[in-house]
Amino acid sequence: MTRFNARGTFAIYWTELMRAFRTFFQSIFAPVLTTSLYFVVFGAAIGGRMAQVGGVSYGAFIIPGLLLLTLLGETTSNASFGIYMPRFTGTIYELLSAPVGVAETLIGFVGAAVTKSLILTAIILVTASFFVDYHIVHPWLALLFVVLVASAFALFGFILGCWADGFEKLGIVPMLILQPLTFLGGTFYSIDMLPDPWRTVALANPIVYLVNGLRWCFTGQADVAFGTSMAITAGFLVLCIAAITTIFRTGWRLRA
Repeated sequence: MTRFNARGTFAIYWTELMRAFRTFFQSIFAPVLTTSLYFVVFGAAIGGRMAQVGGVSYGAFIIPGLLLLTLLGETTSNASFGIYMPRFTGTIYELLSAPVGVAETLIGFVGAAVTKSLILTAIILVTASFFVDYHIVHPWLALLFVVLVASAFALFGFILGCWADGFEKLGIVPMLILQPLTFLGGTFYSIDMLPDPWRTVALANPIVYLVNGLRWCFTGQADVAFGTSMAITAGFLVLCIAAITTIFRTGWRLRA
């Protein structure tokens, strides 16, 4: 039985995490600044003139959506770039020939992406407190949900990094798919406000369940059941793990 290579796992994890800090302004400062501008405009300026949504202030209502707007894009992009660069430079063969298996590789890459996501989450929440008065109803469930979402989209980004054959493709999914779906996923409004059939159409957007899952953790209220949000997120996580296992088993896009 092959032993778990903890040293190799930590080496991958530390390398990926330090890459984020070496590009601090792009990886951490820029997304926090962008999110802060949303809080200034929607939370403080516009939110102060709007009625409560679901019993909470509008500024507090949009915090979960803005968190996910940042985390989904940053986690996916960070993980996809992390595996794409070794492919681009040819150093992927060093990883493939190293005494680390699929589990060690995934834990290293995903662990670094999740750590960065938690750092971003903490900074954004602290920043939000300067503009919005909010309270997290279920803090531990919120932490668990953020970790689960970050893990799933780090794996998804890993898949995108294997699929992409150019730098342009790395930004297609985060910018042209994830970001629009998050904006349309109830970030700034409750889907219960939508008339039929648009409410039904909105429920076909998978990001709706992520936003509402985190919103329930923050406010105790959401448009969909928290259990449904957890099940969909966990299912996506398992699907991504299965896909990456197949990629490593077949060598698809890794040895090309």
